[in-house]
Amino acid sequence: MTRGDPRDWMWSEALQMLAQAERLHQQVFRPQTAGRLRANWEPPVDVLETDHEVLILASLPGVDVEKVEAVIENGTLVLSGERIVPAELRTAKIHRMELPQGRFERRIDLPPGRYGDVRRFEVNGCLAVTLAKVGTRRQP
Repeated sequence: MTRGDPRDWMWSEALQMLAQAERLHQQVFRPQTAGRLRANWEPPVDVLETDHEVLILASLPGVDVEKVEAVIENGTLVLSGERIVPAELRTAKIHRMELPQGRFERRIDLPPGRYGDVRRFEVNGCLAVTLAKVGTRRQP
C-alpha cells in the first residue's frame, strides 16, 4: 500500500484496529451458558481427501493436542478443547494479543462414507486427524 494521503492510510489502520478490538472483545467477554462452557473460538482447518482416507489439519499452536477431544457425530467431526492462558498474562504488559484463548470447538462436515482407523498426531503446531475409509484398501 502506498502512503499517499495520510488520512487514507490512517483511516484504514484505525478501522483494522477497531475490527481487531471487536474480535478480542467477543472472545474475552462472550457470556457462558449455565452448566456448560461454550466455545469462544474456532480453529481454522484444512480437509483433504484421498481414495483411502480423509485428513483434517486443525491449526492449534500452543494447545496440547493430546487433550483435544475428537468425536464423530452424525457425519461431523467435532474437535474441542482449550487453549490455556499463560500464567505470564496475569502480570505482563500486553502489546499485542491475537491468538484466541479459552475453549474452542470446530465442527467439520465429513465427506459421505464410513470411517474406521482414526489416527491423531501433531505436526508443526497442527492437530492432524486421519480417518481411514471403510471398504477401501490402502496401498503399501
